Amino acid sequence: MARLPEDCASMAEVREGVDVLDRELVALLARRFGYMRAAARIKPSRDMVRDEARKAAVIAAARAEAQLRGLPDAAVTEIWERLVEASIAYELAEWDGLHR
Repeated sequence: MARLPEDCASMAEVREGVDVLDRELVALLARRFGYMRAAARIKPSRDMVRDEARKAAVIAAARAEAQLRGLPDAAVTEIWERLVEASIAYELAEWDGLHR
């Protein structure tokens, strides 16, 4: 178990914490992309995959959460823009694979 950031006393502890957290983030991304697979299975038409209103709402929610937590909201917004676009591309590929 890695130390909390405020408990780290060395760069080795910081790096260990980052490495553990990165593995956890990838596991969460795998779960998120699982929801994209589910969406591809559920949506009846390919043109329903891209939903600009939903995209904007997801990014705005991430930005608001970043602000609440005192994080750099511009950076979080940029990360979520890329995440959502990658998710859309993944869902489109999944949709195409399921509906050949």
